[in-house]
Amino acid sequence: MGGVPRVRRPKVRLPPVYAAAVRRSVRVTLAATVGFYVFLYGFGSTVAATYALFAAIALAGLSHIPGTGRQRAVVLSRAVPVCWVLITIGTYLSVRTWTAALGMLVIGFALAFMAVGGPRPAGAAPGLHLMYILPSFPPYDPGSLGERLMGATAGLLLLIVAETFLLPERAVGVSYRELAARASDGAARCADELATAPCTPSGATLRAARELGAGLRASQVPEAERPAGAGVRDRALTHTGLAVRTLLARLALLPPPPGDPSSGRADLTVLHGVADASRETAALLRGREGTASPGGREATGDARARLREARRALAEGPEEGAPPAALRRHAAMLEVADAALATSTAAELAVRGRAAAAAAPGRFWYARMRAPELWWRRLTGHAGQRSVFFQNAVRISLALAAARTIAGLDTLPHGFWMLLATLTLTRTTVRQTRGTVRVALTGTLVGALVATALLAAVGTDTVVYAAALPPLMLVTFTLGPVKGVGWAQALFTVLVALVFAQLAPATWQLAEFRLLDVLAGSAVGAAFGLLAWPRGAQDELRRSVAWMLRIAAETVVATTAQVSTGGSRAPVPTAPGHRSLQHALIMAETAYAQYRSEPKERAGSDDPHDWQAALISGHHTLWGADRLLVPPEPVVVPPLPGESAVAVTLIGDRVAAGMLLVSARLDPRGDTPGTPMALRARAFDDLAVESPGAPRSYYATVEWLDSLTTDLERITGGSDVPGGGRE
Repeated sequence: MGGVPRVRRPKVRLPPVYAAAVRRSVRVTLAATVGFYVFLYGFGSTVAATYALFAAIALAGLSHIPGTGRQRAVVLSRAVPVCWVLITIGTYLSVRTWTAALGMLVIGFALAFMAVGGPRPAGAAPGLHLMYILPSFPPYDPGSLGERLMGATAGLLLLIVAETFLLPERAVGVSYRELAARASDGAARCADELATAPCTPSGATLRAARELGAGLRASQVPEAERPAGAGVRDRALTHTGLAVRTLLARLALLPPPPGDPSSGRADLTVLHGVADASRETAALLRGREGTASPGGREATGDARARLREARRALAEGPEEGAPPAALRRHAAMLEVADAALATSTAAELAVRGRAAAAAAPGRFWYARMRAPELWWRRLTGHAGQRSVFFQNAVRISLALAAARTIAGLDTLPHGFWMLLATLTLTRTTVRQTRGTVRVALTGTLVGALVATALLAAVGTDTVVYAAALPPLMLVTFTLGPVKGVGWAQALFTVLVALVFAQLAPATWQLAEFRLLDVLAGSAVGAAFGLLAWPRGAQDELRRSVAWMLRIAAETVVATTAQVSTGGSRAPVPTAPGHRSLQHALIMAETAYAQYRSEPKERAGSDDPHDWQAALISGHHTLWGADRLLVPPEPVVVPPLPGESAVAVTLIGDRVAAGMLLVSARLDPRGDTPGTPMALRARAFDDLAVESPGAPRSYYATVEWLDSLTTDLERITGGSDVPGGGRE
């Protein structure tokens, strides 16, 4: 008898976004409710219970710290002493409105400015704000500081334990080091194909190189994996990604060999060196030192040393009278070798930090600096109105100080809800803030109606509120992050009603106070969003990229002038103007990072500009100027012959003019019409690029200027090469 066959029901799986929200909701619910119930019903301490609950909610429910639970637990453990300081300061400054508002201004700015440290500090900032906001309101009782600290500590420790052990999750996406290693493998394959007949990468290799380069863009990398810190390792890992993208682009655009046997041998040596160094870099990034060579083991850095020797030998040839095609190929090969050496050196710094072998000054200026000095440079570099981090910190600190002043003067009941609304609903653009506030107020109104009905029906029966709190918290922190701000405000309004109904007898007016406070806080946030940089990073990105291109144009003109006139060269750390252009690049990169985080102003809008190409053009300008003007040892360079000097100066002037024209088009303050520009025709078509009798330095300069023109074309919607492309 076979019986009835068993039918297996398919497993029901939640969509990934809901699954992640459920895991996080379970953690915050467990940490918050356990601390709340233990202190409230076990020890009868409403103060400690309140701080235990809101500490967990602040650092998990209202903060967005990217990464896995264990990664968040590390951030939270470092935040515990910070929370002690914030609660203590908030407790003692809250006794007077003006001291509380002043503290809100200073501490609000400092916490918001933490975003310069990367996604994790930026994600923790809202929760830390709340830890200062909570003690800034009645009861003004410094004597209860011990209970406050005890409750907050318990809530945070419970949250750390929950994040570490409860419902563990795997890392989302691939690490940046692995992405850089894959790109290095792609560069090795491309170099191998260029070193074997027919000396041209296949279409599949070029497509793979393009995808590998695009995968290193910040917009394609999970927040938790982005190397955004100020330390040596994070800076070097960012540098590795940029250098390997440049290497992929240079390999794809390498001119064909001219057929000269003498130069061909040197080229092959360099290409084999690039392939070996790229494989060595990939092995180092993966932690497999000594296994870079397919034929056996070798010490880390051997391939880089061989490539450096091959590059040095290549720099000595070809002869000055070689055909122009050979000289162009020679200049391009030098750029390929330099990009591969930069990738290898940056990767070693990223893995070993300050223990890595000495790096060349200039490009790796940060290699020997200690963390405090690097952080100081990061902070001071953004301490100005052109930094979007500074703009955001000023906006939110002024809004919080104004909200605290209004709440203190009007003695609003539960006034911290007003500051919480200001903190959570203020966005970086007016349009975004207006849309968020409208949806939030609708959600708060719905939640207030539900809370009013619940409070009126249940009355003072705290058992009902205690039983309903955990499931409601689970729903709130599951649906809120997924469904959006309207659902979050509606559910959170009911949630706080259940909490405060257990702390003290509550009436239906509690929901009314919640609605009024959210309305007042939203109005303050909208007002300061309108007054302080209302368009967010959109205008600042255009302004900062335009500024960067203007400084790059100055660098191009100065570099070509020095190349044409010759003279004494010394091994100084960087070429003239390096630091100014580097600072402009940093401002442009941070503006671009915020721009990527902001929703588009119009649904379906398509930005025609390739901002990533603009940033790469700045780096190419820096690297090319250093390569042309900073020799490894003191040398006297002869001036270019007359026709070559005229040609390189004119080409440089026209490339700089193209930069200025693109800059004028991007600058929101300008009135230059947005008409298409034939940048390459302006720079090269009517000039004798293959100048007869020109030395190697001429072709090295022209090759650099040609690559900058390619970058400019991509900014305005031109060519697509590996490592580039539109964001």
